[in-house]
Amino acid sequence: MQIAGHLAIVTGGGSGLGAATARHLAAQGAEVALLDFDLARAQAVASDIGGRAYKADVGDADGVGAAVAEAVAGARGRLRIAVNCAGIADAARVVGRDGTPSTALFERVIRVNLIGSFNVMSHAMAQMHKLDPLETGERGVVVNTSSAAWQDGQVGQAAYAASKGGIAALSLPVARDQAKFGIRCVAIAPGLFRTPMMEALPEETTAAITANIPFPARLGDPDEFALMVQQIIENPYLNGTTIRLDGATRLPAR
Repeated sequence: MQIAGHLAIVTGGGSGLGAATARHLAAQGAEVALLDFDLARAQAVASDIGGRAYKADVGDADGVGAAVAEAVAGARGRLRIAVNCAGIADAARVVGRDGTPSTALFERVIRVNLIGSFNVMSHAMAQMHKLDPLETGERGVVVNTSSAAWQDGQVGQAAYAASKGGIAALSLPVARDQAKFGIRCVAIAPGLFRTPMMEALPEETTAAITANIPFPARLGDPDEFALMVQQIIENPYLNGTTIRLDGATRLPAR
């Protein structure tokens, strides 16, 4: 599916992988709507690319539905692209040093990362169902963001790894579920990327992390994630899978 002329919704579009994706899709001719909990950051990116920004807590299904509907109503193009980049990476051991289980953190991470992705995906797909198929038979494509932690979860990442594993596991059943509508579902599992979270780490910590990346021996560039999003959208035979984008990284236990 070509990108130009279609409406693309990008969650977490105010920073990191989401911002890079929003900018890249706009440069490819998409009309971009950014959904983000931090409206000010999303508006700043939207202003740069000629898009629009909407405040949304992806874990709130009704709020997501309203934001998606508003984005569709205000658009010139049809919603055929949705990219889920919103997420949190709160970390904790299953049982803390004080003996308290980290249940509340686990629930929060699952709500934002996994349920949030499902909320956006389902509301976007509901809008895509209303469209006529393109010449290729496609009505749309959804790209979700998993993580290398899906397979290489480290100490303290039980919640994060579970949420990203859930996103990876969604790809095939959702692709099968939506096949009759001509809607594809693919996930990207990025490794270690240069995002605000990584940039906040001490230089020596970043150097130690980078030393575990075989090639290229550096953090991933968010533009490389955005390029993968483009390639998924444009390749109609990519469907129902999760693609690791990690420079051959395998995360150690700690």
